[in-house]
Amino acid sequence: MNYQDTVNWMFQQLPMYQNKGNSAFKKDLTNTINLAKHLNHPEDCFRSIHVGGTNGKGSTSHMLASILQESGYKVGLYTSPHLKDFRERIRINGKVITKKSVIAFIEQNKAFLEANQLSFFEMTVGMAFAYFADQEVDIAIIEVGLGGRLDSTNIITPEVSVITNIGFDHIQFLGNTLQEIAAEKAGIIKHGIPIVIGETHAETESVFRTKAEEKQSNIYFADQLVDTIIECDLKGAYQVHNIKTVLQSVKVLKSNGFNVSEKDLQKGLLNVTTNTGLQGRWQVLGTEPKIICDTAHNKEGLTSVMKQLKEESFNHLHIVFGVVNDKDLEGIIPLLPELATYYFCKPNVQRGLDAEILKKTFAKNGLKGEVYNSVKIALSVAKSNAKVTDLIYVGGSTFVVAEII
Repeated sequence: MNYQDTVNWMFQQLPMYQNKGNSAFKKDLTNTINLAKHLNHPEDCFRSIHVGGTNGKGSTSHMLASILQESGYKVGLYTSPHLKDFRERIRINGKVITKKSVIAFIEQNKAFLEANQLSFFEMTVGMAFAYFADQEVDIAIIEVGLGGRLDSTNIITPEVSVITNIGFDHIQFLGNTLQEIAAEKAGIIKHGIPIVIGETHAETESVFRTKAEEKQSNIYFADQLVDTIIECDLKGAYQVHNIKTVLQSVKVLKSNGFNVSEKDLQKGLLNVTTNTGLQGRWQVLGTEPKIICDTAHNKEGLTSVMKQLKEESFNHLHIVFGVVNDKDLEGIIPLLPELATYYFCKPNVQRGLDAEILKKTFAKNGLKGEVYNSVKIALSVAKSNAKVTDLIYVGGSTFVVAEII
């Protein structure tokens, strides 16, 4: 198989949460543990940082990777989902995994993957760990896919575990209360391994403290400990929380023997996009009219983004919007402005919500717009309608942003 054949096989034959949703979620780590054994435990061959949370874990992971790269380390980075190319999920010093390596991993392990019915995410985690081990990275930043306790990444023993924040997302898997969700995410806390919590919340603080005490792990609440903020090239106002989380995490790494200077720290935060290739976080795509996209897709994320939109100067706001079909529309619609023109579209994944349904649901809540056959068409019409002094925002889903970057 060539590269495209290989990726198509991965996408189509096996469950993939990005496309399928609930059916791709596994209830235990048996498959991942068996795969790790089959691969001779590559996860034991490199040091790592484990990053979980509801929002901000992608930005936090990329910031950490950039800082460690500037410090001279060979840095692996595993994140999800990807925007354009599957290989974005697996990088070393910002460079995506080679097509040759993707093909080789599947060809060498295809019989095992099929026989054990591994999910898309499980096999991808195995591929990342095997690649990082083979390439002898100094450290890898591993982003949790979903939850924590039962996530396929949760077989590593990291230098530090990081939980950015807790919010209501994927409640069908993680629980209906913040405490239940926090308990699932706290599942990445390992015995004796320090844990950094990005944001302190009354509902969840005791959950993390109890788990840390049980695991005899030192716990650090970044928002309580970090006062000074360093400038970052990721410009969303919500990045302040992630920067604090990163700064506290770096302090822990330095206490573990990592050599990170103040200059490395500053350069790393100023060059996140250049060093790691991160896209889609308050990214400006054009001017006159100004076009901004962001991958925020749940209540907490959209709250921050909408707050920042209000701080922008414009005559009229145009919003290109699409979501997946398990999104809590009643929870996010109140966050969105009524004084905007909406362009409803369906992201091009199986989980994408029909744009007609989106329009009807928004209309019930006083938000009006028209339906378009694709994200690109919706954005094109928005550009045609907008004056140079207007602003166009594109979002609602990672998959919407992916189609226009």
